[in-house]
Parts: sequence; C-alpha cells; structure tokens
Amino acid sequence: MESELPDIYCPFPQRSNPHVAHTRAHLDAWTRRTGLVHRESARQRFEQADFGAFVGMVHPTADSEHLDLVADWFVWLFLVDDQLDDGHLGRSPDRVRDVVARMLSVVEGGDTRPLPGEEQPAALVALRDLWERTVPRAAPHWRTRFAWHLMTYLTTATTWETGNRADGVVPSEAVYTAKRRHTGAIHVCMDLIEIVAGIEAPESLHNDPRFITALEASCNVVCWANDVYSYEKEQVLGEIHNLVHLVRHHRGYGEQRALNHVCAEIAAETERFLAAEEELIGMYPQLTDLLVPYLDGMRSWMRGNLDWSRQTPRYNPADVSQYKAPGEYLEETVLGIAAQAPQHATAEGHRG
Repeated sequence: MESELPDIYCPFPQRSNPHVAHTRAHLDAWTRRTGLVHRESARQRFEQADFGAFVGMVHPTADSEHLDLVADWFVWLFLVDDQLDDGHLGRSPDRVRDVVARMLSVVEGGDTRPLPGEEQPAALVALRDLWERTVPRAAPHWRTRFAWHLMTYLTTATTWETGNRADGVVPSEAVYTAKRRHTGAIHVCMDLIEIVAGIEAPESLHNDPRFITALEASCNVVCWANDVYSYEKEQVLGEIHNLVHLVRHHRGYGEQRALNHVCAEIAAETERFLAAEEELIGMYPQLTDLLVPYLDGMRSWMRGNLDWSRQTPRYNPADVSQYKAPGEYLEETVLGIAAQAPQHATAEGHRG
C-alpha cells in the first residue's frame, strides 16, 4: 500500500511574485548562455520543474532584477546538486575535487579566467557570472558570511555526503540535521534575503541567539519538507541522505510512520521559529525596519518551498521513474566531468 504524504503545517499565506513570467524567460536565456542546460532532454526536465514559479513563491515582493538574480542562484544550486546527488559523481569524491577547487577560487577572489582555447565547465562559468552580479553591491561582512556558506555547501556536499555514499556510512539523525542545512545550501539562499530586500543586518543580529534560532528553525523546515517531498525520488536513486530514510533506518519505523514523524518535527520547528520571531521583534523595536523583511523572507521561504514542492513534477510520485535513468538529464558540460558511472560501477553507485 502506497504511503500518503501528511499535510505539513504552515501558518503563512500563499503568495507569488508578479514578475514570474519575465524570470522564466530570463532563466531560459541565462541557462543557454552559460551552458548549464544544453541537451534537449535536460531542457525539457528543467522547464517542467518551473524554477521561475519557485523563486516567485519564495520571494513574492522582489523586484524583477533581484528575482532574476536569485532565480539564477537557485538554478545553479539545483543543477550542481543534481550532478552530485543523482549521478555517479556523488559517489566519487576524487573526481569532483578539481572543479570544486576552481569554484572555491571564484569565491575567494582568485583568477579563474579561462586560458585561450580552454573550455570551462558550465557551472564555473555561471558561478563567476553570479558572483560578479551579487557580491560587489554587498557589505564586506555579508560577503564574508555568504562566501563561507557557499564554500561550506560545496565542501560538505562533495566530501561528507560523497564520502558517506562511497563508504556505505549511514549518518545519525543528529549529525544529518546539522549537516543538512549546509548540503541543502539553504544558508546560501537565506543570505540572499538581504540582497533582495535591500537590508544590511549587523553582525550583532546574526550573533543573537534568538535570530540564530529563527534562522536555524526556518532552514530546518525548508530542508525537512524537501526530504518529505523528495523521499520517493531518492529511494529510487538509493539515496541515504534523507531524514525520512534515516528515521526509518535508525528507529525501525514503517514508511508512513516515518513520514508522519518528520512532518510532526517540521511543525515543531515552525513553532520554534514563531516563538523566536516574537522575541526578536519585542527585543529590538529599533530594528523593526530590518527585522520584519528578514523574518518575512524566512516565512516566504518556508511557505514557497512547500507550495512549489507540491506542484513541481520534480517530486511527483507519478514521475519518479525518470530518475531510474539520470543519464537522460545529467550533462557532462555542467561540471566538465562525466556524471555517469562506468558500466561495471553502476551497482556500486546505489550502496546504502
């Protein structure tokens, strides 16, 4: 009997951005220009996912320019993540080390320009474009924090997750939930709220325990809801890095009970966010103009992620068979490395 996805508690209103159609057209042009989506089969899947709608739900009040920018970041993160999660590269740490080092060089301000005649991976070309459009307008402390979050995402996804897959290690729930906020790149996305909203949060706020709680709780809600909706897809791929899977593995729960458990945890994190939000607003009335849009950005992330996950074919149980053949949508040009395993290594790729 097929398990039913429980309703996920979310007390925030559903919203969307009026510039979504423009952003869809922008994404089509940008992914073609950077080479991130090349083959027709990959483009078809990319268009069906509708990242333009996703970014419009997550940033309902952004102007057109900022919506395009964060949409490009979302797509870059999703497509790099697909390469690492769905293909053989996610089980081969050594094969991605060089391209990740070049990405980190972009973040650290190193010279990553191509040599004459050199063809660079599309992800590197796109990252350089994103970096140049995002970072110059930001405050130095924001740049430092954003760079650290992006570097932590890349290194955690390509060392910790990849190492676990290669060695057949199943992480504990506690370790996983701490790492998940990095492997999901949600801190990177939450940082972009400041750029979109045109606010500059002081370091003192980022170090405040109540702000840390609100941010951590909202990140957990987004990541765990993603785990609920992507669970069936990831089961098809043999992916162990999913909270529903880990609850089943460590607690011995059946599938439905594990789904119910994770959804109850999401509800608890939502309440934790609301309590921290109320404390913050009460504690810092002088920061209302900064706090309200920041917290609203976290709210719309929780709501928008949920709404998009419910409608995108990316996680539709009727369409999960597409993931049995990731070669149909993974492209070597994204990371500049063959994403599929040699024939003899296919079975090994789904250990765990």
